Amino acid sequence: MTSFMFSTGIENSYPTIALPDGSTKRVDEMEKCGHYARWLEDFQLVKEIGISFLRYGPPYCRAHTGAGRYDFSFADETFGALRELDITPIADLCHFGVPDWIGNFQNEDWPRLFAEYARAFAARFPWVRYYTPVNEIFVAAEFSALFGWWNERQKSDKAFVRALNNLCKANVLAMRAILKEQPKAIFIQSESSEYFHPDNPDCQAVADDYNERRFLSLDLTYGYPINVKMYLYLTDNGMTREEYEWFGENHVRASCVMGNDYYVTNEHLVEEDGSLKPSGEVFGYYVITHQYFQRYGLPVMHTETNLQDAERAPNWLWKEWANVHRLHQDGVPILGFTWYSLTDQVDWDTALREDAGRVNPLGLYDLDRKIRPVGEAYRTLIRQWRKFLPTQSYSLGRAL
Repeated sequence: MTSFMFSTGIENSYPTIALPDGSTKRVDEMEKCGHYARWLEDFQLVKEIGISFLRYGPPYCRAHTGAGRYDFSFADETFGALRELDITPIADLCHFGVPDWIGNFQNEDWPRLFAEYARAFAARFPWVRYYTPVNEIFVAAEFSALFGWWNERQKSDKAFVRALNNLCKANVLAMRAILKEQPKAIFIQSESSEYFHPDNPDCQAVADDYNERRFLSLDLTYGYPINVKMYLYLTDNGMTREEYEWFGENHVRASCVMGNDYYVTNEHLVEEDGSLKPSGEVFGYYVITHQYFQRYGLPVMHTETNLQDAERAPNWLWKEWANVHRLHQDGVPILGFTWYSLTDQVDWDTALREDAGRVNPLGLYDLDRKIRPVGEAYRTLIRQWRKFLPTQSYSLGRAL
């Protein structure tokens, strides 16, 4: 039995977006937030606040330079420092984008290429045990191929299903490849936990469809049998029966922790025409995570939360922690909690769609590396609760 996994993360999104003049640009949050220049200082802040686990990965868009070619020079420095500082990384290998030479999430060669990259990383860093191979698959597919915001910037169900298929396949292949190098690897799948509320009774059927579709990334990853309507949705939009069945035959859910991300933007109001608008927090993390746990029966980690209001953030932290504590008291095997991220972020107020340089006060520290009130509150919370919630002996008890 190990201590509860109090965690933070260093934001490493790098999608490609379109600029107003028609050109494209890769958004690199590590660069925008100053991490490339201040990475050692950032790691020292993790230690200062009392955090033992860090969601962190090398910038995949820079590290995977070609088929079978990798540049791990930055990872050598940073992961070496994490080991020296006794910070346990949860290696985040793909975060919302791919290298330029791959193109985008429509590339059907990418899952195999990514699995080769993941195995090379695991072979180079055999002491790393915790992984998030592909971060927030549902969001990556939705924003890139259904909303038209990132990467391929398409807006169709067919593009969404292809992106979803490739992302989930890359995720599963990467897990299998990592296990060949590190048989004790644990996979913490950070995924957005969503809920869709009907605006009125006429919207109920559409809301029901949305509430089934929100599970698809985890259904495929974990080989969970989906209902007929979702199966038809996938196959009507390009997934073959053989592609669907592949997930049931190749999942490695016995080595998985279900990571649930929750923000105030995760709940939506469905209108009669199927359009969505924000509902704000209605059910909250406790209720929605129960739904995901009942579906998959896997141990849980709260893998992301924050609030874009520096004054209100400490109360949001306390409320999210209260939800985690209540789940623990109910017997849900919840293993960890994460405030995401360590520092403020840039341009997430537009989901990275605009290259405006607006600083979003979401971090435990600001971009001058000065602690925010939520950082002080998190440090206190960790000190008070560190030994109160040991991880429970569950299906992963032997590995943790």
